[in-house]
Amino acid sequence: MIWVELLIVLVCIFVGARLGGIGLGTAAGIGLAVLVFILGLPPGMPPRTVLGMIIAVVTAAATMQAAGGLDYLVTLADKALRIWPAGITIVAPVVAYVFTLAAGTGHIVYALLPVIAEVSRKAGVRPERPLSIATIASQQAITASPISAATVALLGLLTPAGVHLWQILLICIPSTLLGSLIGALAVMWKGPELKDDPIYQDRLAKGLVTPPASATV
Repeated sequence: MIWVELLIVLVCIFVGARLGGIGLGTAAGIGLAVLVFILGLPPGMPPRTVLGMIIAVVTAAATMQAAGGLDYLVTLADKALRIWPAGITIVAPVVAYVFTLAAGTGHIVYALLPVIAEVSRKAGVRPERPLSIATIASQQAITASPISAATVALLGLLTPAGVHLWQILLICIPSTLLGSLIGALAVMWKGPELKDDPIYQDRLAKGLVTPPASATV
């Protein structure tokens, strides 16, 4: 029976991941209904402490955004990305990681993507390199941020086992940052440079691609 329950959980995770967004929650709800009402598993108590901490973190992040704190972080990130344009593939994931770590939300990377694309094109670097790894680094930083909902939820689950926040951060921050840097090295030379890319140069000559211009943040 345990294998059937595991299979249901895995199927719901797979289907939810494929659907994305609200579909992930819907698939989880369907799986929970099957486990409780069909297979007869007893439902557990709602994690009140974890839910309370998540609400507090989300409220704090929303307050920061409403007060203009998120816009200020994006402005600082814009300046940091332009310090070393040729090394944008290394700089972009570090900036995305640090600012997501500080903000506690990966949404900050959305405002960084146009700047990353513009700086990389001006430097002659394929934008797909810094764009791809910066997005990944931002998501990795969520699991290492002390104010993210993911970290708070994990802390709530591990607190009964005697695990503290500093222990989680001691593992998550170095491992996720190192993984992001290794990922940056993995994409550093992906594809030809823009000046050597015949397709890009042809589209640029035909006016199908506009020359890089300053992105507005």
